[in-house]
Amino acid sequence: MERKFLGPHQRALKLRLGHVVHPIRVEVEREEDGRILASVPELPGVMAYGANRQETVRKLKAIALQVLADMIESGEEVPEPLKALFAA
Repeated sequence: MERKFLGPHQRALKLRLGHVVHPIRVEVEREEDGRILASVPELPGVMAYGANRQETVRKLKAIALQVLADMIESGEEVPEPLKALFAA
């Protein structure tokens, strides 16, 4: 499991909103067949495979954003780390 730290954009967002912004956690692991698997524990079922870490995380981010957009549109509760991104 890897840890993410606040980057400059997240620190700026934290200062503007007055909230602590917690990035959505991404877990990355290598499968026995050599493929890389990435998942988002806060979004069950959101996962992606790829040949390398960069490709896998890129695919995962796109899938996670699509799922989050669907959750917001349908009125579902979004994971706690994202609530600080919206003022309304």
